Amino acid sequence: MTFRSGRHFLQVPGPTNVPERVLRAMNRPTIDHRGPDFARMATEILKDLQWVFRASGPVFVFPSSATGCWEASLVNTLSPGDKVLTCDQGYFADGWRATAERMGLEVDIVPGDWRCGVDPAAVEDKLAKDTAHEYRALLVVHNETSTGITNPLAAVRQALDNTGHPALLMADAVSSLGSMEYEHDAWGVDVTVAGSQKGLMVPPGLGFNAVSEKALEANRSAGLPRSYWDWQAMRSFNEDGFFPYTPATNLLYGLREAISMLREEGPETVFARHQRFAEATRRAVNEWGLEIYCTDPAKYSSALTAILVPEGSDADSLRAVILDRFDMSLGAGLGRLKGKVFRIGHLGDLNDLMLAGTLCGIEMGLSLAGVPSSRGGVAAALDCLSA
Repeated sequence: MTFRSGRHFLQVPGPTNVPERVLRAMNRPTIDHRGPDFARMATEILKDLQWVFRASGPVFVFPSSATGCWEASLVNTLSPGDKVLTCDQGYFADGWRATAERMGLEVDIVPGDWRCGVDPAAVEDKLAKDTAHEYRALLVVHNETSTGITNPLAAVRQALDNTGHPALLMADAVSSLGSMEYEHDAWGVDVTVAGSQKGLMVPPGLGFNAVSEKALEANRSAGLPRSYWDWQAMRSFNEDGFFPYTPATNLLYGLREAISMLREEGPETVFARHQRFAEATRRAVNEWGLEIYCTDPAKYSSALTAILVPEGSDADSLRAVILDRFDMSLGAGLGRLKGKVFRIGHLGDLNDLMLAGTLCGIEMGLSLAGVPSSRGGVAAALDCLSA
């Protein structure tokens, strides 16, 4: 094995770099999860999560990945044979759709272009045609991690309101929460799905459902089987600061510290930092002569950038060269984008020098891998950062 000096650059769009403060917070003895100290901590965290999600209703925390909370969102609100509407917008939206189908739900799809993201007008047209209100839920990914596109959730909510459609609005905020503006209540979201390992800067292992009163009402009559994912059991135990089964105590230590960091920096500052890093990255990509996968600048993600490689080049070969030579991990193309794009994660615990090093490694890697490109991307990004 070749010895590698220095640190590994983890620049995938999640899991993200875990801050030293979070690591130190997690590095303490596990306490009794039925004791008073735990109850005080859990009560504090559950309240703080409402602040993070901008939600007045409960936020349920599962020891799981966010993928598990896709399932939780469905089984707690729907019944066998119910019809749901999804959007063809990317790999993760497709994964949520597949989960719904495996749960025995009937799925209809709003056709779309992965490079353009969700079209609220097309969603509204689908909803308007559903005069019998057969759709019980609408599933939308807010920030599609596979494509680097942020979708206009407020406009999707407006499409529901314009048509008077009663479907629940469910949103995946896995790669947006803690990285960019997200408003569970103000945007009229009924269930938000998220995870700990991206903008929240905690290792993988915690999944979240933020829930509206309308979703809780649907939960009372939902007929899909559930046990581990049951909101009712979770809510009952949470009232006293406990969980219906063993929680991931040390991850909760880390989450508490991460939320403290978000409070200290301030949400507006956090979001502005991510926007600034995203703009610097896009300037580098443009200077390299490469193509950003998202074709609508209004939907560029602040959390990551997906980049098309030229015809005849292979994005996975480029990533392999960069990993081998510079010990840096970049995001792969997923599903139909395999080998066609690579993804730069610029979210979470990141500063100017970390981003500059990331872009420098990519610029060198493009040359070493023989990907047709121009020099000067790093300089363009540095001009943006120093301004």
